[in-house]
Amino acid sequence: MSAHKTVIVTGASQGIGAGLVKTFLDKGWNVVGTSRRISESIGFDRAGRLELIDGDVADPDTAERVALRAVEQFGSIDALVNNAGIFFTKPFLEYTIEDFRRLSATNIEGFIHFTKHAVRQMLRQRSGGSIVTITSSLTDHPIAGVTASLPMITKGGLNSITKNLALEFAANHIRVNALSPGVVDTPLHSHNPSDSLKTLSPMGTITAVQEIVDGVVYLTESANITGEVLHVDNGAHLGKW
Repeated sequence: MSAHKTVIVTGASQGIGAGLVKTFLDKGWNVVGTSRRISESIGFDRAGRLELIDGDVADPDTAERVALRAVEQFGSIDALVNNAGIFFTKPFLEYTIEDFRRLSATNIEGFIHFTKHAVRQMLRQRSGGSIVTITSSLTDHPIAGVTASLPMITKGGLNSITKNLALEFAANHIRVNALSPGVVDTPLHSHNPSDSLKTLSPMGTITAVQEIVDGVVYLTESANITGEVLHVDNGAHLGKW
């Protein structure tokens, strides 16, 4: 049994996920990170408090393997960050049912698989816990020209279930929150000119990965915050500007 708390991070191989792994390790947490090919990732210090597991979050077997490894290796699951997700834009009439199935499998079913395993273990431990899910500021304020109707069905659903689960498990001190980013400086946007991305928020800036990471850590460690959707989007959720 480790003296350190343990967090599971999905989508952990790059961008926000990789930043979360590093920061949680720096803060003394045990970390179990997963993504499709995370074992091929470089730059992680794999000694001691880090376990990396390959797998697709849409596959329920992945969540089971990750949860089992966390408990076997470190003795507990104290926090979960549902960071894995897919996002792509199309005009609504060009989206297909197969597109929706892909989005739902990763963004919604992946959330369900991992959250169920985490909550079950937290209930066994009887010491509370934290679940934080990455959603999107586009659920609150669509932007003309960013045609993301189907991805926002899934992300909006995650905001909704966050509040429902926060209430359902409040008496167990299992806190459930979401973080809603705008444009973040990750590989997802590497093909877009930065000047055009800056127009997507009233502050005219792009959010650094570490700012999202800091928000997630804040929600994870804040004992009295639950049912919150924290916007880290340079004001993009506020409306027309």
